[in-house]
Amino acid sequence: MHRIAVAVLAVCSLAAGAQSADLVLTNGRIVTVDEQFRVVQALAIRGERIVAAGEPAAIAKLEGPATRVIDLHGRSVIPGLIDNHAHYMRAAEYWHREVRLDGVTSHKRALDLIARKARESQPGEWVLVLGGWTEDQFVDEPRGFTRAELDAAAPANPAALQLLYARVYANSAALKALGHEESDGTVSGGAAVRELFAKLGDVARDKRAENARLLMHDLNRVGITAFQDEGGMGAKPEHLQAFRDVHDAGQMTVRVFYNHWEQPRTAAEVDEVIARIGEVKPFQGDDWLDLTGYGETVYFPLHDNLLAKTAAVSPEAMALWRRLGLALARQGLHLNVHAQLGPSIKAFLDAMEAINGERPIRGLRWTFSHLDQADAEDLARMRRLDVYAQLHSRPTIQGAMMKKVHGEQTLHMPPLRLVQESGVPWGLGSDATAVAPANPFYTLGWAATGKMLNGTVVNTETITREQALIAHTRSNAAFLFQEANLGSLAPGKYADLLVLDRDYLKVPADEIKNLRPLMTLVGGKIVYEAAK
Repeated sequence: MHRIAVAVLAVCSLAAGAQSADLVLTNGRIVTVDEQFRVVQALAIRGERIVAAGEPAAIAKLEGPATRVIDLHGRSVIPGLIDNHAHYMRAAEYWHREVRLDGVTSHKRALDLIARKARESQPGEWVLVLGGWTEDQFVDEPRGFTRAELDAAAPANPAALQLLYARVYANSAALKALGHEESDGTVSGGAAVRELFAKLGDVARDKRAENARLLMHDLNRVGITAFQDEGGMGAKPEHLQAFRDVHDAGQMTVRVFYNHWEQPRTAAEVDEVIARIGEVKPFQGDDWLDLTGYGETVYFPLHDNLLAKTAAVSPEAMALWRRLGLALARQGLHLNVHAQLGPSIKAFLDAMEAINGERPIRGLRWTFSHLDQADAEDLARMRRLDVYAQLHSRPTIQGAMMKKVHGEQTLHMPPLRLVQESGVPWGLGSDATAVAPANPFYTLGWAATGKMLNGTVVNTETITREQALIAHTRSNAAFLFQEANLGSLAPGKYADLLVLDRDYLKVPADEIKNLRPLMTLVGGKIVYEAAK
């Protein structure tokens, strides 16, 4: 039955149009992640879209004189990976100055990378690590960085390393610029992070666009072909403009979907935001760059902290949140809601149920981000409201820090398997770049093993690698309102895909995090190819 269905699909696709394919991938193991989770051997692409998937003999009938044929030699292919929640547009601004420690598990190696970036920089230019790491990921020396060793690594440059939103490690030149010359090299608190960004200065418009292209290339290199951006602290219109400039130049290599972002802090600011909600007009862009809704922080005083024991939820704050939520519902807008700890989740559900009584939210795809402490009752309430869930791989680097605060509960944060079995529509993402690495294979590996990047088990609610892949592709397309176009390798959908160095379905689970694309295609075009 399987081979007959594939052959019929390919023949139907052939009959649908006399034009030949522009590109054929053949002799591979192509994991379609369609509803049947078929694995086929060949794929035909015309223009930006897939026209057929099936057996090589059937797909060969779509070849013409101008068709490019790529023999996969048994390589594995999966759909392009979608990050359902990230802050990449904000991150692009200083990408040219950044050293990323994503996946670096050696403290010595981290220092070497900082030193190399300093050598490549002009004297006086900032050398930055703007999050995406913690001390616990280093297996040789699980610690931060001293002033002396950062001075040695970057003797002619201010060097600063942002750790989540908790502290900044800095060398002498950076400490002088920040006004903390007497520090031992560590400046703690969220204020330190804000001080750092205040000193970095503006980036010229053309440089911001160049950095956006560079960031997208780096995302293509690790397998990301689309993401939803949630703005975040420090986000500003210039960050979106950089991607618009790249889009208008026809140079996008990642599909970017984003939410309108504001974070009012007072009742007066809530009134101002409500007055402007009617100006938010989603779905006016295209399949490369588009606004999808509103979020993730609705009212900033209710923005809870994963590394706090509990959340402070006051009736006064929730009343303001509910006013904003009702305005969004009346406008028919999708909403993404940041909620990590139990008290926050339950309070927001109370408010959503009240809002739903006045203006039903079903069909708006309201979504919770993170849900680290969601329980079965929360998920049942979400299912009744048709509220979706985004779970994120921050434990890959934060798991040990979480355990110090939440103890054994950390092993169920977030409750991957519980959500998988709940019936709530859900997907996987990263929350990169400040609080997690961007690499989606780290996320997939963590979901299947429950392990931090250093090998420590921090989550026992693992799911299968197949479930994880669905969550990072087909399921995530719904958050972008793109399920007709993205998420699986099916005829009619965009040809966004990865050719991998090893077989995702066969490598040991502990090696999933080390998989890498040899080739990334977006819209049928090769946007990344590994050096041979």
